[in-house]
Amino acid sequence: MKYTLRLYITGNTLASQHAVNNLGLLCNDELNGLCDVEIIDILENPQLAEEEKILATPTLVKRIPAPVRKVIGDLSHRNKVLLGLGLDAHVRN
Repeated sequence: MKYTLRLYITGNTLASQHAVNNLGLLCNDELNGLCDVEIIDILENPQLAEEEKILATPTLVKRIPAPVRKVIGDLSHRNKVLLGLGLDAHVRN
């Protein structure tokens, strides 16, 4: 199964850097590299954040597989991220 993820960040902040790094580890370690990841800096693309109703950053959005799910934060708590995205059962099986 292929996962489609969008990570919304705000510039090159420490939290943004942590989220990008943690997402890379998550995709490689837990999702076996089966990720299409798009990183969106809301300073450069505010309209995308508005369309997705992003209220805080960093925010990770799982678009596929449905349903759409969102997790806010630097993604450092891997199990909570997987649970929040509804991927814990997919990954563990």
